[in-house]
Amino acid sequence: MSATQGSDLRPKFWDLPLASLNEAEWEALCDRCGRCCLHKLQDEEDNQVYFTDVVCRLFDVKSGGCSDYANRREQIEDCLSIRNAGVDVYACLPLTCAYRLRHENQPLPSWHPLLAGDTRLMQVAGIRIGKQVVSEDQVDVSDLEERIIAWVEA
Repeated sequence: MSATQGSDLRPKFWDLPLASLNEAEWEALCDRCGRCCLHKLQDEEDNQVYFTDVVCRLFDVKSGGCSDYANRREQIEDCLSIRNAGVDVYACLPLTCAYRLRHENQPLPSWHPLLAGDTRLMQVAGIRIGKQVVSEDQVDVSDLEERIIAWVEA
């Protein structure tokens, strides 16, 4: 099913303001890159956000998503609901994130599955984190500064 075929999804809903999206549209806007599941560090001096290659323990590398999405906030204390977190959260999201882009009134990139029709262009662009990550269960979180990497921002 394409993104515009669902009964709760309006045509080109991704061009609408975030506040006007219904729950189905909000969820469909996510490209499932997994980058919001990465551990991030924020510099106290300049507020710059740095992404690591360390991912939440619930992240499923094979599917590229949360293994328990419905219950994630009960299991992970600092897992946030982007929709309910307030406007400050957008600065902590990757530059490629559809929520951040739409918050900044920017269009979705051409590789986004809603525009491309599938995830192939997203894969080619190197947006999904997939198997490039390590679970937080496998690293010492005190070593996160050593795990900072620059992700593709196509």
